[in-house]
Amino acid sequence: MKKLLGVVNLDYELDQLKELTYFRCGAAVPFAGRYRLIDFTLSNMMHAGILDTALFVRRKYRSLMDHLGEGKPWDLDRKSGGLFVLPPDWNDPTDPSAGDLQHVHNNLDFFRRSSGEVLVHAGTQHVNKVDIRDAYRYHEEKGADVTLIYTRVENLQPEHAPCTRLDVNEEGYVSHIHHETDHHNIYMEMFIMDKQLYLDQVRRCIAHGENHFFRDAIQRNPSGLKIAAYEYNGYHAVINSVESYYKNSMALLNQENYMELFRDQPVHTKIKYEAPTKYSETANVDNSLIANGCKIAGSVENSILFRGVEVKKGARVINSVIMQKCVIEENALIANVILDKDVKLTQDRTLVGDVKNPFVVAKSVTI
Repeated sequence: MKKLLGVVNLDYELDQLKELTYFRCGAAVPFAGRYRLIDFTLSNMMHAGILDTALFVRRKYRSLMDHLGEGKPWDLDRKSGGLFVLPPDWNDPTDPSAGDLQHVHNNLDFFRRSSGEVLVHAGTQHVNKVDIRDAYRYHEEKGADVTLIYTRVENLQPEHAPCTRLDVNEEGYVSHIHHETDHHNIYMEMFIMDKQLYLDQVRRCIAHGENHFFRDAIQRNPSGLKIAAYEYNGYHAVINSVESYYKNSMALLNQENYMELFRDQPVHTKIKYEAPTKYSETANVDNSLIANGCKIAGSVENSILFRGVEVKKGARVINSVIMQKCVIEENALIANVILDKDVKLTQDRTLVGDVKNPFVVAKSVTI
């Protein structure tokens, strides 16, 4: 098996989660009680043995860099290789590249120095547990130039509407790439490709004034690339709106969904050493996901609490997502609400959203 090289491309992931992406990019949004969306992508790459990973970022990545550090949780804190956060270089007036091609053009040294021969390209809006090694074996068996990873979704949801779709023939090759919204084969923004072929295609795209690698090199396919399709059948969630974030968060309160996401291989994240959650005699918790470091004296029902949340006596939290270090004061009530980090809800306050349209509060706000 050839050595794999990871690229996490955030360049075209729009910050669509409203208040949750006011101060951070989508990849840094907290999810499932203790993780960030990027943790799932990096963990998949870690389990595939990928030791060199480039992260293409363009905006609002301070929070992301704080979370990633040197990449230790994903075994990327290395003297040789490891994690590379690569914003585009704005200081070259002769640079003809644009879009995500600019990241590659301005960071060619990363690709040249990396010992990886095969590139695994992914984003963070599709939460999944893809076995990248198995996908690579399939790529080799098919003798493909590029292999696209997709999943078949029987019950299409609003978050699937903007996703790219694939037509796959009986031999397992892609016959057409499109955006027909009633089509069920959802492209998961992941592909596998030989590194040198990838760089050759980048150079061709730049020479022709193009700026979007997937669209201009793969979807339009002017070079006649042999494109295979690898079908993934495990846990899959698309997080590209507040509504999809809330719905998929709440779905993890179903034990079957939770186990499907976390059962086989661990998901790694930034390590924080905190005491276990403390439940007082007045606490009442039902069907909820509670991270460590919380203090609960009130009632929590069908909710997700991140690290260090405090729910005081008489307070009620229902069908809500409460992020790190939020404080819910005495006799406050929240239902169908998402609170970002460090929000304080004062005594006797009430916040109620809708199940299909949750009320969202930006970080560090006192209400």
